[in-house]
Amino acid sequence: MDAAVLAADRAALLARRSVSRETLARLDRYVALLLDWQSKTNLIAPSTLGEIWTRHIDDSLQVHDLAPAARRWCDMGSGAGFPGIVLAIAQADAPGAHVDLIESNDKKAAFLRAVIRETGISATVHSSRIEDSGAVLAKAEAISARALASLDILLGFVAGHIRPEIPCYFAKGGQHSEEIIDASRHWRFTLVKHASATREDAAILEVSAIARQDAASLPVRDEPAPAVVSMPK
Repeated sequence: MDAAVLAADRAALLARRSVSRETLARLDRYVALLLDWQSKTNLIAPSTLGEIWTRHIDDSLQVHDLAPAARRWCDMGSGAGFPGIVLAIAQADAPGAHVDLIESNDKKAAFLRAVIRETGISATVHSSRIEDSGAVLAKAEAISARALASLDILLGFVAGHIRPEIPCYFAKGGQHSEEIIDASRHWRFTLVKHASATREDAAILEVSAIARQDAASLPVRDEPAPAVVSMPK
């Protein structure tokens, strides 16, 4: 990774975001570990290495911005730690804060544990399938997932394990509108769509009050069933 490119990307993020010295030190250590492990384990797409700060980290900080008071997060399919590790770093000094990271891939789980040790953040890695992690999900005050699965599948992961008022924050790309329509064929839910600050076609979907559609109430036409509120940038 070109050091100058990475430094410029870091500077671009810091030009639009204010982070504490302690948070920045942890983020720097996290990025250094990610780059080191990336040479041995494919953690993120190589084409996005030059945008670690303005794409991956900023995407994750956006999630924290939406629920700064949440203290117990559960991040599904954590992978390289976006947004779960960044959430844990952002709230590292908050009393009682903790993030549960669900990651079934052994190599990625090992990486996440290394980051936790090196940064001193409060987080636990659960090396299990999400389908088998209901007890972990049930403890969460907020749920997150990024680049994991379709909205329909994500709702299936959490349904029945979390209380109706628990918010889920799912970072989505340009196909999120289609995913909302597809998911509404099987689920009823309340949705707030937050525009992404990092990509014009992306959004963070805030979902709650999730319940499976009864067969008798399935929509006849291809129209979205949830209540949707779009939030501007």
